[in-house]
Amino acid sequence: MDGEHQPVLVAETLELLAPERGGWFVDATVGLGGHAAEILARAPEARLVGIDRDPQALIKAAGRLEEFGPRARLTQGNFHELETLLGGLGCGPGSLAGVLADLGVSSLQLDTAERGFSFRRDGPLDMRMGPGGRTAADIVNGSSEGELEQIFREYGEERQARRIARTIARVRQVAPIETTGRLAEVIGRAKGGAGSAHHREGRVDPATRVFQALRIEVNQELAGLEGFIDQAVRLLDHGGRLVIISYHSLEDRIVKNTLRDLARGQVDPVTGRPRSESQLIEVLTKKPIRPSDEEVDWNHRARSARLRAARRL
Repeated sequence: MDGEHQPVLVAETLELLAPERGGWFVDATVGLGGHAAEILARAPEARLVGIDRDPQALIKAAGRLEEFGPRARLTQGNFHELETLLGGLGCGPGSLAGVLADLGVSSLQLDTAERGFSFRRDGPLDMRMGPGGRTAADIVNGSSEGELEQIFREYGEERQARRIARTIARVRQVAPIETTGRLAEVIGRAKGGAGSAHHREGRVDPATRVFQALRIEVNQELAGLEGFIDQAVRLLDHGGRLVIISYHSLEDRIVKNTLRDLARGQVDPVTGRPRSESQLIEVLTKKPIRPSDEEVDWNHRARSARLRAARRL
């Protein structure tokens, strides 16, 4: 596999997930199967279920994991529905040794122009990780100016959200915005980039935050993240490990706060102290683990990755 298709933070993930303990592991966002292959190669006693909403990714993952035979099983679905998906496979509460979720967009999605994820590759304005649902074009052309501003501000933390939303509303009156290239051009114009989204703000392309916001809205990425963590913890056996890799502050904040609350447990109303019996996990990462400079040098998509981990009590 080339550098662009390498999983991020592999050594750190394996150390914290500890697959050599054996048992069932879940890669809840299996993508192209990079992390899953490393887990199975590291631990001959481990078995793994790979989940992904993208049927194209599952085809690629199946090829990559073929050498592991029945130790690897794949199923299509959204990781937000973890308990339902695993229940159909016979995995119930306390049955898992580990759960991994890499929340990033896969190389397959970014590198395929027709998927519409990247402003660097002109294609239809789609951004759906799986079949069905609204496209980014539906949102850009069908949402009100106020709705667009809220999406860009909340999910992209875009400081110029109002100006961009106003420009989009004006441009789409003439003709719908239907491609990634056209949207990037409009964003560049709104942000004073002389009509070009290649006018950069430091190291960040002007279109980055808006494209992130639209992707999150299209796929409802944040809506079920806290619930996923709750489900994963319930499914873990005592000593089971949970590892989550996120790529922007919104995701990382949800992961950090949810793990903190599960580790703290319920507070006794009389003493004001946490009830130890209600503490479900121990957080293993006081601060998020970041990739080394060396990893970022050969895999630039790792640069924004943040890893947090916990152990089931």
